[in-house]
Amino acid sequence: MLTEALLVSAPGKVILHGEHAVVHGKVALAEALNLRTFLRIKPDKDGKVKLSLPNIGAKRDWDVSKLQLLHEAFQDSGEPKAPMPEQVEKLKVFVSFTTGCSDSECMAVLAFLYLYLLICGKQRYLPGMDIVVWSELPTGAGLGSSAAYSVCLAAALLASCEEITSPLKEGSPSARWTEEELNLINRWAFLGEKVIHGNPSGVDNSISTWGGALRFQRGNISSLQRIPILRILLTNTKVPRSTKALVARVKDRLVKFPEIMNPLLASIDAISQECERVLGVMAVAPAPEQFMVLEELIDMNQHHLNAIGVGHASLDRLCQVTVAHGLHSKLTGAGGGGCGFTLLRPGLEQSVVEATKQDLTDCGFECWETTIGAPGVSLHSMSSLKADVLQALNSS
Repeated sequence: MLTEALLVSAPGKVILHGEHAVVHGKVALAEALNLRTFLRIKPDKDGKVKLSLPNIGAKRDWDVSKLQLLHEAFQDSGEPKAPMPEQVEKLKVFVSFTTGCSDSECMAVLAFLYLYLLICGKQRYLPGMDIVVWSELPTGAGLGSSAAYSVCLAAALLASCEEITSPLKEGSPSARWTEEELNLINRWAFLGEKVIHGNPSGVDNSISTWGGALRFQRGNISSLQRIPILRILLTNTKVPRSTKALVARVKDRLVKFPEIMNPLLASIDAISQECERVLGVMAVAPAPEQFMVLEELIDMNQHHLNAIGVGHASLDRLCQVTVAHGLHSKLTGAGGGGCGFTLLRPGLEQSVVEATKQDLTDCGFECWETTIGAPGVSLHSMSSLKADVLQALNSS
């Protein structure tokens, strides 16, 4: 059982190419975003289970004895399995959410309780623990924040109950789990995503678990074995959008204009596959001309996404601002607002990056300079974390 604090992190994600086309059987490429969610778990000796989520201002605690009674009513086997509607309803009744509880808080607490009860249910007695989760990822922006949360929970709970090892060696800043252990983490994290989203694709939790880059097509997910780490600007336009409505818009256009839409979707598919090929070459022998190809692919895909109906004036503005600095951008995710990314080629002067960030901020957007191709879920030493992360975890 858990005897000391553990620190876990998992990355968010960006869709490089293939958003919306993937719904219609085409290839999509996703990469791990090096904006991460961090979780600290430590034993609690007061017979409590405490959960603190400072990003959304949520704090909850429960007596272990009450959770033990709730767990007995679940009659589960302690193995990963899809949550039953009656189980989720039972959890909702137990938590007794008030009308003032936000959707994000409700779903986050439900996912935690579900994973805690089932993962820790194999123990003779449910353990007391104190968990703090803090994230660099904005919520609801299509960057996989809920998946990173679920992956962190799964890894931390499995490690605390000794279902997986704690591979961090003394003196090492971080460590990863074995392939078999990562598979188990991913299976449990997918269930957390099911509690939150109902019917997720599995892409977000997979990229958060393994990191790097994934290829997704017709429900099949595979890792790209060799990829370069790419620098990007990630921009949140802060324009809310409905993924469901945007998916429906694309489908409607496909029904109305099949001879126009099918070639566009096929072209997006070709862009994804060409990007996959170029990334493979770059991992072995990067060259300036390959970055130029990536920039061209970004421009072409952005025009295609506008044509299929998922663009937005805010995203057009993002592209206008960055092209004025000689940079190339596209939306990532559902579109209709939300987020976009800008490729930063090697050797680019930092003054250009800073000027671009300032211009985007002046538009009312939020900007981060980061990388993609980041490592997946990891275990960390306390000394390896940045000061702001430690402050956030320790002050909650």
